[in-house]
Amino acid sequence: MKKAFVFPGQGAQKVGMVKDLYDQYAMVREVFEEADDALGFSLTKLCFEGPDEELMKTYHTQPAILTASVACYRILVAEGIKPDIVAGHSLGEYSALVAAHVMSFADAVRTVRLRGQFMQEAVPLGEGAMAAIMGLDDARIAAICADISAVGGVVEPVNYNCPGQLVIAGSTKAVQQATEELKKAGAKRAVMLHVSAPFHSSLMQPAAKRLGEVLHDLTLQQATIPVVLNVTGQPETDAAAIKEALVKQAASPVLWITCTQTMKNMGADVLVEVGPGKTLCGFTRKIDRSLHCEHVDDVASLEETLTFFQGGN
Repeated sequence: MKKAFVFPGQGAQKVGMVKDLYDQYAMVREVFEEADDALGFSLTKLCFEGPDEELMKTYHTQPAILTASVACYRILVAEGIKPDIVAGHSLGEYSALVAAHVMSFADAVRTVRLRGQFMQEAVPLGEGAMAAIMGLDDARIAAICADISAVGGVVEPVNYNCPGQLVIAGSTKAVQQATEELKKAGAKRAVMLHVSAPFHSSLMQPAAKRLGEVLHDLTLQQATIPVVLNVTGQPETDAAAIKEALVKQAASPVLWITCTQTMKNMGADVLVEVGPGKTLCGFTRKIDRSLHCEHVDDVASLEETLTFFQGGN
């Protein structure tokens, strides 16, 4: 059995996430303490007590999800369950890099807080948007977005999540126009997302530039296991290549379908979603039903995952 660990991105956050694991496992408490020390404020209190509107701010959300995901990862490793391959969706790529020993957890948590800040500041609040498009061919979506971008504001495909679901992002007016045009073109649904910025669009170039300056000063290590990268959908272990990809990732599409197919082609037959929610398991089922998916984000799901692996399935 070859295992791929996949780590969720922004959108999976909620007040109280992984709290029962925190209560039960000292190593989880240690991860949160490490995050608090690295950031200089109590991320722990924010994660478990809120308020919700503070947790939802991008520069809080990103370190919170990273911390929760790394906590879940460390429990699995302590239980003897280790990945052969890792990948993460958007922000989740940083959790994957911690798992592959490319980046220390403290460096990662500080970096993603800045990443969230840079992304929020790249486009004024209200001027950028994202929308999920369901049930329309990717090429058709891209063509309609290109037509709108040619005459007005920017709107681009940014998250290739699974067959039948593509997320677009850009200036608010252009995204709104695109949703209307895509519905006319036959999209089953076109839903505006509750996000604070047009993540992974070219409007994030200022954020990518600032992030590049932060990453330039960090020493990354060679990956101990392959990391399948968002921007290429291909495995990488070279530290310099990973750093370059991280900079590009902030303003480039997430090729999640390709990432998942690559992990299968590398021999993975089980994916474990490590961290809050089950979004990536949902994508996996739509990408390739032959891939088995487990997830860990609370005591119950941890026990189910441990039972699966201990049973030798």
